[in-house]
Amino acid sequence: MAAAFAVGIYMALITSPADFKQGESVRIMYIHVPSAWMALLTYTIIAVASGVSIIWRHPLADLAAKSAAPVGLAFTGLALITGSLWGKPMWGDWWVWDARLTSVLVLFFLYLGYIAIWQAIEDQNQASRAAAILALVGFVNVPIIKFSVEWWSTLHQPASVIRLDGPTIDGSMLVPLLVMVLAFKAYFITVLLWRMKAELVARKLQVLRLKKAQGA
Repeated sequence: MAAAFAVGIYMALITSPADFKQGESVRIMYIHVPSAWMALLTYTIIAVASGVSIIWRHPLADLAAKSAAPVGLAFTGLALITGSLWGKPMWGDWWVWDARLTSVLVLFFLYLGYIAIWQAIEDQNQASRAAAILALVGFVNVPIIKFSVEWWSTLHQPASVIRLDGPTIDGSMLVPLLVMVLAFKAYFITVLLWRMKAELVARKLQVLRLKKAQGA
């Protein structure tokens, strides 16, 4: 993970060229795009895990969803901040109520709501079900974010990497971008596993305290 970040940042800042229209500000792309992609991927994982939790009652499903949520919130916040920094020189303002930006902001609040449910409801089973329902209902926002540029006339540029006719971005920029995407994914997996392990330990300690209290 650290190596991927080091290589990606070096390529993004040193070896990749400035854009002929956007100039040096294009380098924000190497943080903005991976964070935005990971924000969507993380919420998709949460929605899938929530569905598994509701249908099959798998004990690790809600654990994975709960553990992933703060990481997804961080990715979404980073995407919004870097998008704002990128938007200022490109659009002349820090924020516009563009369909893509607005739907990502909605995603940010969905993450906040999901986390708030887990913190507000003491009963783990009730919290799991309520949070899962919110995650599944909120998933409708993911395709809205993805296709907002095609569905509505927006300031946000259309897809330039994942396209049926192939990427439109030059290889000198595409390679460092993909390296940064790999680094972000490695970070997500590492932190997710760490958070799941910590959550499992916390739940085991809670069960032991409950048994000890009942025995006393």
